[in-house]
Amino acid sequence: MAAPTVVRGACPHDCPDACATLVTVEEGRATRIQGDPDHPFTAGFLCAKVNRYLERTYHRDRLTTPLKRVGPKGSGQFEPATWDEALDVIAAKLASIAQSADGPQSILPYSYAGTMGLVQGSSMDRRFFHLLGASQLDRTICSMAGTVGMRMTVGASVGADGQGLPQSDLVLLWGTNTLTANPHLWPFVLQAKANGAKVIAIDPIRTRTADQCDEWIGIRPGTDAALALGMMHVIFAEGLQDDDYLARHTLGEAELRARALEYPPKRVASITGIPAQRIVELARQYGKAKAAFVRINYGLQRHGGGGMAVRTIACLPAVTGHWRRAGGGVQLSTSANFQFNKKALERPDLSPPVRLINMIRLGEALTSNDAGVGGPPVKALVVYNSNPAAVAPDSNAVLRGLAREDLFTVVLEHFQTDTADWADWVLPATTQLEHWDVHFSYGHLYVTLNKPAIAPMGEAKPNSEIFRLLAARMGMTHPSLQDDDVTLIRQSLDTTSDTMKGVTFDTLMANGWTRLNLPVPHVPFAEGGFPTPSGKCEFVSERMRDMGLDAVPAFTAPYEFPENVPELAARFPLTLISSPRHQFLNSTFVNVESLRRNAEPEVLVHPHDAARRGIGAGMRVIVENDRGHFTAVAKIGDGVREGVVWAPSVWWLKLTADHANANATTSQRETDLGHGPVFYDNLVEISPAD
Repeated sequence: MAAPTVVRGACPHDCPDACATLVTVEEGRATRIQGDPDHPFTAGFLCAKVNRYLERTYHRDRLTTPLKRVGPKGSGQFEPATWDEALDVIAAKLASIAQSADGPQSILPYSYAGTMGLVQGSSMDRRFFHLLGASQLDRTICSMAGTVGMRMTVGASVGADGQGLPQSDLVLLWGTNTLTANPHLWPFVLQAKANGAKVIAIDPIRTRTADQCDEWIGIRPGTDAALALGMMHVIFAEGLQDDDYLARHTLGEAELRARALEYPPKRVASITGIPAQRIVELARQYGKAKAAFVRINYGLQRHGGGGMAVRTIACLPAVTGHWRRAGGGVQLSTSANFQFNKKALERPDLSPPVRLINMIRLGEALTSNDAGVGGPPVKALVVYNSNPAAVAPDSNAVLRGLAREDLFTVVLEHFQTDTADWADWVLPATTQLEHWDVHFSYGHLYVTLNKPAIAPMGEAKPNSEIFRLLAARMGMTHPSLQDDDVTLIRQSLDTTSDTMKGVTFDTLMANGWTRLNLPVPHVPFAEGGFPTPSGKCEFVSERMRDMGLDAVPAFTAPYEFPENVPELAARFPLTLISSPRHQFLNSTFVNVESLRRNAEPEVLVHPHDAARRGIGAGMRVIVENDRGHFTAVAKIGDGVREGVVWAPSVWWLKLTADHANANATTSQRETDLGHGPVFYDNLVEISPAD
């Protein structure tokens, strides 16, 4: 018997932690997965989800052969087929559509972060669709509002380094459930706490993270910018600002001061639901701190004013000079530090001018025959690294589109998801244990290589290989379509960026991971140097003005802010938050029984809201608005603000009692910046299902 081997890898999932993994392989089978104990951020442990990754890889329902539809659309009835048959039929159909009067723009790729790997997520697929001339997808579904908000203030998604957190004297976990969505940051938070820092959670929900903090401040959803401006009001009024930093490294101090004057604590209290005195105290805590670490996450930007909310919060450390010191600043993402050569990897130069379709408006794109999609109707949909039937907003519209008899749908998947049920062809894809990849992080500063640990299960193939094979079947001969996965990794690392210096394929092969060429901890704006047009932190943004938006930070209310839509709020008075369930990552892992634990969708309701509606704990309720409805089991507790309900998501439709989830109620509207989704800008009513 051969001795066990240990293969270095990377967690592929949409999480800032981007963990380095060690996979033990015995006789060709993976028998253990663990976090790399030597990795400074992974620190030897994995989350509850990825601890079950072997169970997912070897799941009895794993797809191991191509499937062709034999029943009605949506029935999920398929039969096995050979790769040759699948490739021949798919290639012929895509070629026919591309050569039709509507042309190749009637083909739409649809993908997101089912894997965060650059090779399996955004390499050969991009080259294939660019050369084909297909429509391009605006991949906005997670982070774009906040990304653009950060860009307008500090210039890029370059945030404070989590490894500096132990030096913080105040930690604000603002709109982030760290223990669920960013668990490897938590040990650094605990170090800061042990060193004397106070840790405060600001969130509409008393999450498991908030329970572990020194204090929970239950803010009304979508009002974070008002709180930040109220804090600035107090900071300026009491002289707690850093005048030297403001003078040397910011643009528009006078305008920001004037705007902050408009947000006295009493007014901010009426907007946020936080008592005025607590706003004053929080501002003083922040202003008197020397290195306050503000961790914000993507939930707080999922409303109509989400981009402006992130932009406004991002002003705080420049007002107080907290950027000067390790452990100070704000972090939404660290992704812009990673300067992979994406142009070489994705080859956008190969695409003719084509339309761009926003992925959060898939329902509209699939059901519109007019200018709503800016071109011909979508006649072919190729889905990979995503499950839009479950995760896209306004799911009823998405399902109507997927049901079209004239829509040719191909899905690359590990399992027969809700989306796969609507496909004409389903192609089996490899998991992270079975292919090459390279990963950045949006929560730390380490690049990680993923080596294949085991052979592909059955006839599964990497995404990259599937697109290479499809291209060959379609007679596409461009040399870029011939590159293998290792070549793709090398191309992504071929960059002159100073931050990528020393990040080489050989180094990654030897060590599995390596830090960017940045100090530990990285203090990006200690001496200014913001990557904005002015080189300063821009409290006044001419780019915002050019967009027709307020150039100065402001509170932009959600679309469905109750005070602004009284008639709608009278019918649907509760704001629904549908952030991830602890055991799920979006819709991934929902079919792993040990993580689902025989549970079903639930909704947490404040006792006062429940009493007014005659709802008791354990009762099945219907959650609804004009867009749709879903059912869930009621939980009653004060872990949410009154007027807010929480339905942890994202459930597979087929694993719910009524084949619906929270996205039956969400809308296809876009955020103020970045064209992002407004999942939590969502008024509903709840009533007993019976």
